[in-house]
Amino acid sequence: MQNTCFEDLPLSQEVMNGIEELGFSNLFPIQAQAIIPLLEGKDVIGQAQTGTGKTAAFGIPMIERLNPKNKSVQGLVLEPTRELAVQVAEHVSRIGRYTEFKVLPIYGGKPIQKQICALESGVHIVVGTPGRTIDHIKRGTLDLTSVKIVVLDEADRMLDMGFIDDIEYILSKVPKNRQTSLFSATIDQSAMSVCNRYMKKPEKILVSKDEIALTQIEQYYTVLNPRDKFQILCNILNENNIQRAIIFCKTRIGTGKLAEKLRMQGYDAKPLHGGFTQQQRDHVSNSFRKGKLKLLVATDVAARGLDIRRISHIINYDIPLDALVYFHRIGRTGRIGRQGTAITLVGYGEMAELARIKALTKTTIKELESDIQVSHREPPETHKAVCTDCGNECEVPFKPDPGRPVYCRECWVQRRPPIERL
Repeated sequence: MQNTCFEDLPLSQEVMNGIEELGFSNLFPIQAQAIIPLLEGKDVIGQAQTGTGKTAAFGIPMIERLNPKNKSVQGLVLEPTRELAVQVAEHVSRIGRYTEFKVLPIYGGKPIQKQICALESGVHIVVGTPGRTIDHIKRGTLDLTSVKIVVLDEADRMLDMGFIDDIEYILSKVPKNRQTSLFSATIDQSAMSVCNRYMKKPEKILVSKDEIALTQIEQYYTVLNPRDKFQILCNILNENNIQRAIIFCKTRIGTGKLAEKLRMQGYDAKPLHGGFTQQQRDHVSNSFRKGKLKLLVATDVAARGLDIRRISHIINYDIPLDALVYFHRIGRTGRIGRQGTAITLVGYGEMAELARIKALTKTTIKELESDIQVSHREPPETHKAVCTDCGNECEVPFKPDPGRPVYCRECWVQRRPPIERL
């Protein structure tokens, strides 16, 4: 039987604490299939798309298997671009936040001296681009003789970019008895050639992007002015007659404030966040589990491990910065074959976050119909102005500044870039 939760895995409490802070509880397919073989020291070939959770799939076993007392470089991850090197290093650092591991991204385009100083002070895991990694090796500032684990991430992209000779040079500098894993969106002949030459009886894991589908969940979003967010939330609760939902916020303070505002409007809501004692946490979660509480306003950390049935709605009051957290959140509804609904409130400045979520799945995330509007509120004071684009007279909710362009509603909508351009 395949593991479904991180709690099912033989992980240290320090690593579990890091995973908890990332807001993860359920395993994605690549994690469920790759973590155990990697913990056992096996070589792994993983076919998985970017953004399907593979950084945690190789980062968690790396943190678990290496020795934090040994200050030499023991883990090496190769990435095709500087952006990926920085992103992966940050993610692995967050997984190992409660350990003594130091993770360093090394890449070109930045002065090398700062990286040299960091390496001299002691680094356990290096995440680097091939070119800058070789630069450090040849300067003698990167010693790979103690490396126990090597990860070739986004291998197809590295091979397409012509890094095969660089990869072979780097692999010639690490011990032969290392563990090697390769992750790639496609496994073609060139990738298999690398696997055959440098890996020992690798375990093959194939994961499709379509597996992050959650097809039993209806997913919606609405784009709004952040000032209207609370009123629109109330409209959604009323118009959909929502009886049982988890509303996600990104901070403890925001969770408490939102629960209080909902109670003042007559809603049966309570917060749940990491600042609660175990007794407080148990009281709130049990009330929600037994149906005595309708709305649970929670942070990702506090909601970890909650396995509550018959939740009809998940509402993302704050869109998560990490796209994978979105799928962990909404997976708490639509369980055991039942239908569920997820609604995400997206501020004007958060379209890129929504685009990243959409890129991880082919499941449709629909925009809510325009009838979800702010209501039951005094209309704001308006001022007459002339639209900079069309020249028509319009009304705006602020006093026009002679040096500032003003747009009517129609021209403003036209100027807003669609998600697909992000």
